[in-house]
Amino acid sequence: MSVKVPRGTQDILPGQSEKWQYIESIAKDVCRRYHYKEIRTPIFEHTELFTRSVGDTTDIVQKEMYTFEDRGERSLTLRPEGTAAVVRSFVENKMFGIPDQPTKLFYTGPMFRYERPQSGRYRQFVQFGVEAIGSEDPAIDAEVIALIMDIYKSAGLKKLKLVINSLGDAESRNAHREALIAHFEPRIDEFCTDCQTRLAKNPLRILDCKKDRDHELMATAPSILDYLNDESKAYFAKVTSYLDAIGIAYTIDPKLVRGLDYYNHTAFEVMSEAEGFGAITTLCGGGRYNGLVQDLGGPESPGIGFAFSIERFIAAMEAERTEWPVDSGLDCFIVAIGMEAKDHSVALVHELRTAGLSADRDYQDRKMKAQLKASDRQKARFTAILGEDELAEKRITVKDMAEGSQDNVLLSELTDYLKTKMEAN
Repeated sequence: MSVKVPRGTQDILPGQSEKWQYIESIAKDVCRRYHYKEIRTPIFEHTELFTRSVGDTTDIVQKEMYTFEDRGERSLTLRPEGTAAVVRSFVENKMFGIPDQPTKLFYTGPMFRYERPQSGRYRQFVQFGVEAIGSEDPAIDAEVIALIMDIYKSAGLKKLKLVINSLGDAESRNAHREALIAHFEPRIDEFCTDCQTRLAKNPLRILDCKKDRDHELMATAPSILDYLNDESKAYFAKVTSYLDAIGIAYTIDPKLVRGLDYYNHTAFEVMSEAEGFGAITTLCGGGRYNGLVQDLGGPESPGIGFAFSIERFIAAMEAERTEWPVDSGLDCFIVAIGMEAKDHSVALVHELRTAGLSADRDYQDRKMKAQLKASDRQKARFTAILGEDELAEKRITVKDMAEGSQDNVLLSELTDYLKTKMEAN
């Protein structure tokens, strides 16, 4: 029986996994500089967590969640996004009691959504995200946006566009909601059934519809910026002034809405403008979610965060033809000729690895020529040849593959010799 990887998933093979590790290492280092700490939450949570936080009118809850009952007949869901789980943990573990707020967290891991697979989008995908919970200072909004831009630029991406908007506070959103209903209601029968349902429950979600995005009413829909009260206007102005102060370019897009119900005030997306990246250009999305902590049983603790897909990050890197500084070569490959030499090479390879060098040897009993080819394929910096004559003299022949030089080295000094040569370069 031939069993293949499930549709919408992928195997990350050697040669590709190093790219993932590179991106993750950059993101984690930037988080370290911004003083964000890692949190790890379960891959599945109680279904109620997502229906309450993400919103029961969203596509994620209605169409995309992987939900199942366990043996105790409890409804569980594979996490479709990371914020709800982090906020749940923030409340459950009483992190709001930490003296220094906001609590700054980052996470990475697989998420699951049942949607049509397409280029760069999978049913199991990996997100890296950041959450700052416990402050309503507009400066933290600017910090979170600066952090994601720093991650992308640290990886070498240049063709980026930051788009921001304000969704306002509850009063502003209610005024905008009424305006949207008045705008769409006379012709709502021209829209998809999902939008017809959203009209009464959450009309803002109509603006995020992929099916009806070209409808003429979309272009003339009331702008949230026209309904912001003085407080919301002042908040958004402060965020943009901080972005100006730290030199981050942005475009204000009044039609930018986030697809999850918990967002308010600042919303943003980072897009790739690289040629050939694809029709869907969004790399990262985020925003402020004041009220979510209270919805999940905690005290008033305003928050803001973002998440990006590592798959789409890699696609953007490749669209820009950015160099991958990934060194997948070995430090040393041991070529052993003869049974005694092969036996001795086992301990020799272990000695090099213990000393911090990457080393390998042949495990297929191949002849010398085939072993030398294997060393080349594995991009070994040094090839060390151990035969019966060398073993008798307690020496080993070491070829520097970069310089083309060759030395005869005492076996007892091999490790120090290799480390000295590598430090010199």
